[in-house]
Amino acid sequence: MKQKIIYFFLLLSTNLFAQNKEKVADEGYELVLNTLLKHTVPEVSVVELKQKLDDVILLDTREDDEYQVSHIAGAKHVGYDFFSKNKVKSIDKDTPVVVYCSVGYRSEKISEKLIKMGYQDVANLYGGIFEWVNQGNTVVKGEENIPTEEIHAYDRIWGAWLKAGKKVY
Repeated sequence: MKQKIIYFFLLLSTNLFAQNKEKVADEGYELVLNTLLKHTVPEVSVVELKQKLDDVILLDTREDDEYQVSHIAGAKHVGYDFFSKNKVKSIDKDTPVVVYCSVGYRSEKISEKLIKMGYQDVANLYGGIFEWVNQGNTVVKGEENIPTEEIHAYDRIWGAWLKAGKKVY
């Protein structure tokens, strides 16, 4: 219950203390991210990712049901609850990697693990796939990478930060 009260407060809050305002468009979302994330790994904005998309490996740390609804084109699914080093063993440790989830919390944790495993160039997508979609970028479904409007919104509380696309729960 206490956690839901905190989420409710954050949903109603405005951003008075933004440190990364240029990284997400919504000030309330910025406040949530600055509160939620520990900023323990390098972060990359959607704009920065788009500039180097062809030069990085994208890792999706959401669960399989979320990934199946949609993902960023070319992303490799590694999950969160069942993440293991076997899922990334084929990736050279010097290769630039950008990790994402819905908002950036789970991907921050997996980024920390990758760095501990010796990966040298790891960044967390700030704002996650929600911000990717909020900024008008496409997502795809299936191995065929078919464009879709659907995006897994995790749950109704977190889904409040997904402003574009069709929410799926």
